[in-house]
Amino acid sequence: MQQLISLRVDNTPGALMRVAGVLTSRGYNIDSLTVARTLDPTLSNMTIVVSVDSDSHDDELLIKQIMRLVNVVEVVDLTDSQAVTRELALIKVTVSPDMRPALLKEADIFRARVVDAAPTSYTLEVTGAGEKLDALIGLLHNYGDVEMIRSGAMAMARGPQGDHRHTFAEASRVRDRGREPVKT
Repeated sequence: MQQLISLRVDNTPGALMRVAGVLTSRGYNIDSLTVARTLDPTLSNMTIVVSVDSDSHDDELLIKQIMRLVNVVEVVDLTDSQAVTRELALIKVTVSPDMRPALLKEADIFRARVVDAAPTSYTLEVTGAGEKLDALIGLLHNYGDVEMIRSGAMAMARGPQGDHRHTFAEASRVRDRGREPVKT
């Protein structure tokens, strides 16, 4: 089972390393990790997708372990919540001149846009759910060689715009219970 976790952390050197260290030291495989600064330059958002055993309570334990880290401000398990989740992919497809119109029609169906055109290839940009990107990539193999780079999942809890702390608290299954930070 894949667990989708959203974190808000201090935007300081070593914060990413600490979070990744907790995951890897406990044997979790990081399937996807995306990090970016927030509107507040002192904070960063992380979206992490990890593989967990669906028969155990590893998901709750993992959240608690991450919450104990010094640089972690908030943690939200978005796995079972209503969340907007997207990925970005840049896909280069080698395509013959006679197949170009068909490829462009297929790309349009997936709302992919051409960001570079070369004599023998197109580079497409597409965003959406991971399944959508997988479907497009599978389809593009019919046109020629495919080269691809893909971001990890980015997720945000659904709800009203405004106080993000309120949104995080609503979506969280494990709340901050007055914990004291523990250095690792």
